[in-house]
Amino acid sequence: MRSREIGSSRKRIEDARLLTGRGCYVDDMVLDGMVHAFILRSPHAHAHLHAVDAAAAARSPGVLAVLTRDEQAADGIGPLPPTERVNGFTGEPFRFIPYPPLATDRVRHVGQPVALIVARTLAEARDAAEKIRVDYAPLPAVTTAQAALAADAVQLSEAIPRNTVLEWATGDKAATDRAFAAAAHVTELALLNHRIVTNPMEMRGAIGVYDPATARYTLHVSSQSLHAGRDNTAAALGIAKDRLRYVAPDVGGGFGSKNFPYVEHMLTLWAARRTGRPVKWINDRSAGFVSDHQARDHWAAAALALDAEGAFLALRIRSWANVGAYLSGSAGRVQIGQYIALPNTVYRIPALHLTIGAVVTNTVPIGVTRAPGFAETVNIMERLIDTAAREMKLDRGVLRRRNLIPPAAMPYTSPTGTPIDSGDFPANLDAALAWARGFAGRKRQSEARGLLRGIGFACHIKATGGMPEEKVELRFGDDDVTLTTGTQSIGQGHETTFRQIVADLLGVPFDRVRYRAGDTDAISKGGGHGSSRATYMAGTAMYLASEKIIAKGKRVAARVLEAAEVDIDFADGRFTVAGTDRGIDLLAVARIARETGFRGDDGEPGLDTPQEYLRKAMTYPNGCHVAEVEIDPETGAVAVVRYGAVDDYGAVINPMVAQGQVHGAIAQGIGQALLEHAVYEPGSGQLLAGSFMDYALPRAADLPSFEVQFQGVRCTTNPLGVKGCGESGAVAGYPAVANAIADALSPLDTNAFDGPATPERVWRLINGR
Repeated sequence: MRSREIGSSRKRIEDARLLTGRGCYVDDMVLDGMVHAFILRSPHAHAHLHAVDAAAAARSPGVLAVLTRDEQAADGIGPLPPTERVNGFTGEPFRFIPYPPLATDRVRHVGQPVALIVARTLAEARDAAEKIRVDYAPLPAVTTAQAALAADAVQLSEAIPRNTVLEWATGDKAATDRAFAAAAHVTELALLNHRIVTNPMEMRGAIGVYDPATARYTLHVSSQSLHAGRDNTAAALGIAKDRLRYVAPDVGGGFGSKNFPYVEHMLTLWAARRTGRPVKWINDRSAGFVSDHQARDHWAAAALALDAEGAFLALRIRSWANVGAYLSGSAGRVQIGQYIALPNTVYRIPALHLTIGAVVTNTVPIGVTRAPGFAETVNIMERLIDTAAREMKLDRGVLRRRNLIPPAAMPYTSPTGTPIDSGDFPANLDAALAWARGFAGRKRQSEARGLLRGIGFACHIKATGGMPEEKVELRFGDDDVTLTTGTQSIGQGHETTFRQIVADLLGVPFDRVRYRAGDTDAISKGGGHGSSRATYMAGTAMYLASEKIIAKGKRVAARVLEAAEVDIDFADGRFTVAGTDRGIDLLAVARIARETGFRGDDGEPGLDTPQEYLRKAMTYPNGCHVAEVEIDPETGAVAVVRYGAVDDYGAVINPMVAQGQVHGAIAQGIGQALLEHAVYEPGSGQLLAGSFMDYALPRAADLPSFEVQFQGVRCTTNPLGVKGCGESGAVAGYPAVANAIADALSPLDTNAFDGPATPERVWRLINGR
């Protein structure tokens, strides 16, 4: 009997290549005749663009082309619109202006591209950029949602009245109002889920290639979503999508910031056509701070109504999202899709009403990062619950347990119509509380050292699924099977875990499974990697393909074994005649099928099988995280000293890989809670936290050892039983730490706080300043 691959903590096979420097990222690539591009970016957050004089730059040594708005207009290069443009519930279009590849009449955020210089070397392109003379007429800038909505606020565009992209309400207002009127207690909070910079290890980059013989483009790109990126970029360039190929080599992280197309993709392809040479553009870290999609920046005024025993009666939220200077990617849909999917999170709330808005400001456009929309709602609920518990003098664990959706209620439909298929939320909370036992003793030990200690909880949930379509292909060689997927790995370990799925389903040896991904020419469809979708979507397609392969294999095996097809069994990679020891393994059957010209009902040769999958439902990973902090009251310094996570990811393909995903997400959640903040200067719109000198990412010394438990309830919406993995820590980490800090400071009667708990901010809270 072979060992099972699904559920095995097999080491990642890609690590040997990546850790020894044998990976290949975009910046490692060198193509024949390749030249280099540099982008001149606006130093102003808001300004009229009167003139761009590039004559001196064009005469500089090594320069092949200088592209500005004039060349852009002459070549008919259009702007890049967002991928989501309409409120799907009402049909009302979002109000926006598409992002021009190069600024035309106005710049609207620091970092907006103004000119592209192509030269033999990057140094020559940079030198030439310094010779470009740009005549700006600065305008006032707005950087927050409140400033953008002010009566006298500067307007970013006449096409966006009141700077408002969307404004919409959902839920049952009348029932919510009645519940609040009858409530024994109402808790109110105003919260800012502050803006962060995603900062993947590998910067964005691309190499554009144009073949004049075929009029076809190729973009080698660091991206999470190739097919959608190709389609949207092709549409913006005004070409058919089959004239554009996207190829991704190794990708050094994305966390959402590489999910959507950027104007730099268009610029690189256009420059390749203009110069007749492959053109490489690699963003540097400083430029990334003012051009990579940022995340969060969501303000909410929330209220929770409770009865005298602490049962939740209703939830009311009024919120505004700051989407930045241009509506990008799916930023609009996050507000009317993800954000309203589960505002109740894991709790029973009979009535709710949400009023939702989004505005443009003179800041870098917002994209997505781990759990967009869901992280915001979980933060709101978990902060409300802790505040309500303090106000009503109730135990926080008891208050949560009293209101959790019980497992007997599954499948459960949220007040906004979202169907949750599975989960045991009380068991998650109980396991987290068990892990937290002994806190009182640890608190006394901290106090003996002059430190304040607090504990915080956060229950979490999100829907995972992302793009609704996926495709895989399984094709057989002489002694192996090649898996081609439309989604690709960006560091999650799919080169290992996807092989494990195929090996387990087909019973073939792990080392006989080949992995191929990251090329739109290799497979016709793919949903990319976003919303923790890859294992669920591609895994389901693999499962369906495997069923077809086994069915086709039984027909071939029956001939070879001279038996009736109904008497052929399949298990552990072998076809056998029932009741006998006669059999043949799958790879041998695949070889015979190909050699004899066998074709299945799908017309594919041998046992080769392509498989598309159209999602019918989401998965709902959930859990409960616990953080303990110590605060030095003399300095305000906060340390997370203990952190535990209980997570339900359904069936786990590789527990070790899943643990790594959880650890990374927790680091991001703690980073937002304590350190990270994209701070803009009011009025000027300058990003004050524009480098790692000013923007603090968490380091190993900032983090404790994480203790992670998997308490999986199989998902019922896919045959593998998996739920998306990788975002929980970024969802629960921020409110868990924030609640722990509020708990530590509760004896001092401090008010709630927003933003990262920096030493200065905490010291001021402690000292009433």
